[in-house]
Amino acid sequence: MIQIGLFDKSNASHIAKAGELLKKNFKTYSNSYMQEVVDCMPDKMIMLSAISEEMLVGWTGARPQYNGNVWELHPLVVDENYRGRGIGKKLVEALEKEIRKRGGLTVYCGSDDENFTTSLSDPDIYSNLWDRIKSIENYKDHPYEFYQKCGFKIIGIMPDANGRRKPDIYLGKKVENE
Repeated sequence: MIQIGLFDKSNASHIAKAGELLKKNFKTYSNSYMQEVVDCMPDKMIMLSAISEEMLVGWTGARPQYNGNVWELHPLVVDENYRGRGIGKKLVEALEKEIRKRGGLTVYCGSDDENFTTSLSDPDIYSNLWDRIKSIENYKDHPYEFYQKCGFKIIGIMPDANGRRKPDIYLGKKVENE
């Protein structure tokens, strides 16, 4: 049974495992993975964990922006041995609930295409940009489709964010109760 809840910031083994998960799953953090965990720990941030038999198997965080109206989901990671069980979706749902509690209206994230896994890594992304976004294709397991299944919509891209032809895909979702 997986338990989703606020991250226990006093649990040294969970903090270490959070760093390991980043290091293993995001090459961006290969040298700064523990700093990234520490950066998610201030009280103004939201940090959630997925626990199985007292072991951290996933976690996510969010940081407030625009005076707390918008929150950036950053990061989201699930141990590869636990993927496909709905843990990521449960973490996102719990995160949205925490954002709502804090008065947030929108949650967004950036999902890098560093390995040419979508049609947005086209050499001339600027021509017909919105048509390209509308007709995006996933060539190889890019996570933007996971976020879409969680209700997010593509709200833009940053061309060349990760190098030539390697965009960051921005996805957003309204979380406020109307």
